[in-house]
Amino acid sequence: MSAYDFNAAEVFDMAIKIEENGAKFYRRAAELQKDAADKEFLETLAKMEDRHKATFEEMKATLSDAESKGTVFDPKEELSLYLNAMADAHGGEGDPDVVESFSGKESMAEIVAIAVGLEKESILFYVGIKDMVPPKFGQDKIDTIIKEETQHVAQLKGFLKKAEKLA
Repeated sequence: MSAYDFNAAEVFDMAIKIEENGAKFYRRAAELQKDAADKEFLETLAKMEDRHKATFEEMKATLSDAESKGTVFDPKEELSLYLNAMADAHGGEGDPDVVESFSGKESMAEIVAIAVGLEKESILFYVGIKDMVPPKFGQDKIDTIIKEETQHVAQLKGFLKKAEKLA
């Protein structure tokens, strides 16, 4: 057992923030592209992240009281700051440090390959944090996040194959 038990709602909050970061990742990469088709493709990926965010918001809205109830006393509501920091620092999808490192010289294949790697890191993050969510607080709901992210990796790998053929 960990020193702190998360609930499913808190993990969904992190997932929502991570999807926001993912959309920023693609939008930043799009800003740096000179080719209109590449810009459009990256904007499409950003919109896909927006849809994932909406999906996670919808899933969070269906959680039970037990899956949403805070597990610690937090009168100053500092937990949300902590959760946002965890989402930013997890080293996966939409990693702000990676976004800031873009120079505009990256090929589409390089950008998508980076995205695939970051998505995989996110899956590992969710697998690890799942153990910190007791069953009574919605541990099984974390599997839905993992499933969504796994499908996203498969989709991105398909895009990567196409991008590599064009390179």
